[in-house]
Amino acid sequence: MEKTITYFNEVGKANTEEVMKLSAKRAAELGIKYVVLASTSGETALVAAEAFKGQDVKIIAITHQYGLKEPGKWEVDEDKLAKLNELGVVMTTQSHMFSGVERAIQKRIGGASRADVISDTLRAVFGKGFKVALECVMMAADSGHIPVSLDTEIIAIGGTRQGADVSVVVRPAHSFDFFGMQVREIIAMPRAKEEPK
Repeated sequence: MEKTITYFNEVGKANTEEVMKLSAKRAAELGIKYVVLASTSGETALVAAEAFKGQDVKIIAITHQYGLKEPGKWEVDEDKLAKLNELGVVMTTQSHMFSGVERAIQKRIGGASRADVISDTLRAVFGKGFKVALECVMMAADSGHIPVSLDTEIIAIGGTRQGADVSVVVRPAHSFDFFGMQVREIIAMPRAKEEPK
């Protein structure tokens, strides 16, 4: 099989529409029925809903967990959420797979956890959007929003800071079976990565 990969010169939001267009095209070619993406406020999810309009695809948008910025609150824009609900897009959240309780232990006791090593490796080698896309897959799987089996493929979309700049075809897995997840294809990604701080 020979397929093209789109590489972006820069990371971030400017790539969002192109990522969605390329993802919708590949979903149609493969008959993929589920798309998982990161969307903090709902804005990126609205771009996806437009790009996938008319396709038999379920979009699951994953936002930051409750309390990340302010205790007991999430960052979803309520007007955007109402529009997404009308469009049939699922907006959901849960604890981040590469942090959660591990982050609390790290803050209190110090040191790096094994989850931090996985997260930082994905972020450094493949880029933040790539790490985010895979994290969202596990969050969607653990929330029961996507099917998980050896013959299931979905499209996962993530971004660096805002918007979307990575799209991959993935065999999903639950978080407890992280090493059962497989990146089957790269649809798009930035060539340059965000430099570590």
